[in-house]
Amino acid sequence: MDVVVTSRRCQLTDAFRDHVSEKLNSLEKLKERIIRAEVMVTCSDAKRQPEQAVRVEITLNGKGPVVRAEAAADDKMVAFEHALDRLKTQLLRASDRRKVHRGLRGVPVKPVEAPLTEAEQEQPEVRTVAGLEVHGDGPLVVREKKFASAPLTLAQALDEMELVGHDFFLFIDAATGEPSVVYRRVGWNYGVIALDGREEVAERVLASAGATA
Repeated sequence: MDVVVTSRRCQLTDAFRDHVSEKLNSLEKLKERIIRAEVMVTCSDAKRQPEQAVRVEITLNGKGPVVRAEAAADDKMVAFEHALDRLKTQLLRASDRRKVHRGLRGVPVKPVEAPLTEAEQEQPEVRTVAGLEVHGDGPLVVREKKFASAPLTLAQALDEMELVGHDFFLFIDAATGEPSVVYRRVGWNYGVIALDGREEVAERVLASAGATA
């Protein structure tokens, strides 16, 4: 496995690089087919939060999904060990999920709509900021990301969610072609939300909205 260690705003010793390489090469016992491991060490002058002074991000690239974990601490070695522990946990969760879960599409999950509170029923003020319509007082936070992605099965999407350590994962369902989101629930349970973009469905939604207006 090729291990690449880089840094920003700090210097790394040969001893640190050797330690990182040795530790990451041992991961091949947990996850096969890792081709390249990238470790980024970023240092900052965090006087108010010294525990955030060093951030280490580990990314594993191979023939399967990308695996990523990161952690921060006041020391390079401590931050790396914490990130490595998270990486191992994500790999083990993904491995255990494949053993435990079978028949992922057994029972469809219907969303439960909670009743609106009085505060939610009130119409908020509508403003236009930087060309965007903002409801209420804000604050306005805008961040847009766009990724190219091949269609995935539900099992593949769950694997990728576990391997990047997120609580949800957006993907295109290979079976239906619909934009879908898988998310983690309590324990080993997962939820799935899918968007139905068929024209007749959109027309029914609009008609229903007009009838209740």
